[in-house]
Amino acid sequence: MSLGDSFTEGMDDPGPGDTYVGWADRLAGMIAEQAPEFRYANLAVRGKLLQEIIDEQVPLAVSLKPDLVTFCGGGNDILIPNSDPDALAEVYEVAVADLRSAGCDVVIFTGFDTRSTPLLRSIRGKVAIYNSHLWSIAERYHCRIVDLWSMHVLHDRRAWSEDRLHLSPAGHQRVALKTAQILGLTDDHAWNEPWPALEQADWVTQRKADLKWAREHVVPWIGRQLRGESMGDGLAPKRPELLPLARCADEI
Repeated sequence: MSLGDSFTEGMDDPGPGDTYVGWADRLAGMIAEQAPEFRYANLAVRGKLLQEIIDEQVPLAVSLKPDLVTFCGGGNDILIPNSDPDALAEVYEVAVADLRSAGCDVVIFTGFDTRSTPLLRSIRGKVAIYNSHLWSIAERYHCRIVDLWSMHVLHDRRAWSEDRLHLSPAGHQRVALKTAQILGLTDDHAWNEPWPALEQADWVTQRKADLKWAREHVVPWIGRQLRGESMGDGLAPKRPELLPLARCADEI
């Protein structure tokens, strides 16, 4: 079972219709190849803050007691000015404790290193503090952890969609492969294969692209935050029940 926000829902990795695939669905497919009886649910909804994930998704996971839960949250909170990564981590830890008490194995994901993204570089320190707490939580509760911060392969722009906030299909595949390695499904390092050589744009072209990105993606995001709106308002999870993967695929 996968819990979280847009990262785990799978934006921007297009699937059938208006759905997204994403690293979690890709990982589920890898697991199903080795365990045909595998059942999978994905409760993640784009735009959710950490407390919303905990209130809306964690109780269902605790009640169903799945063998494995992937849990990623807090990224949207970190983006909010004056948010406190120490306080967020305290909330996160309570949820992990509840999942572990229910008998679930838990996989935790750190935040990405934002040093390569204009404007988001300013939150790099907050992400680092939050990540330090997540490592400590993983150790205390014996959780596996996928260290997205150290995945330097994700610093390539081809790992990201046009909005630079969500992974591209290739980026989602890299995270799925990394998570599969952490779970012991594979022992190779395919997630870290170098990208093909790419000609770099000149400085002026890059700055124009940065301005276009800020106008089309950052400004609307700020507007939604000021209005108290979320991309996920009114949306239901794409896979709300633990079902065999084939049935999940038929329903999207």
